[in-house]
Amino acid sequence: MALLMRPEPLTADFDRLFNTLFDRGQATQRWVPAMDLVEHEDHFLLRADLPGLSDEDVSIELNDGSLTVAGERKAEHDQRERGFYRLERPFGKFSRTLTLPDGIDGGQIKASFSTGVLEVWIPKPEQRKPRRIEIGAANGNGKPETLEGSASEK
Repeated sequence: MALLMRPEPLTADFDRLFNTLFDRGQATQRWVPAMDLVEHEDHFLLRADLPGLSDEDVSIELNDGSLTVAGERKAEHDQRERGFYRLERPFGKFSRTLTLPDGIDGGQIKASFSTGVLEVWIPKPEQRKPRRIEIGAANGNGKPETLEGSASEK
């Protein structure tokens, strides 16, 4: 006759603790902050949730038509701590790049940072309007008078 043993509650607690301790590595996964990009009539607005960071922790760069928001949230715990703890808030370096439409004036981009939210205003480029070309009268050799006149003056 085999003796069956039910797991004791204490054993289940140890199993849960053991599994939790090995889940800690997930806290060091790459941090990707949430960002929204909204198009308005005359500008784009980029909003990024960056809790726990200050404006000194974030950089914004414009390079070859790409806008990059980068920074780092440092871990707030010491790896040598003793005892049980659980870490779920992500930390580490991040970088997000957005390709901008042609014609954006980088000098007009503005940014602000308040209560953990970064806002970047990106003005839309001016619409290029068609330019009307006037047609001049030809003088007999097929060239407009203005071109022939300017060539003979040189």
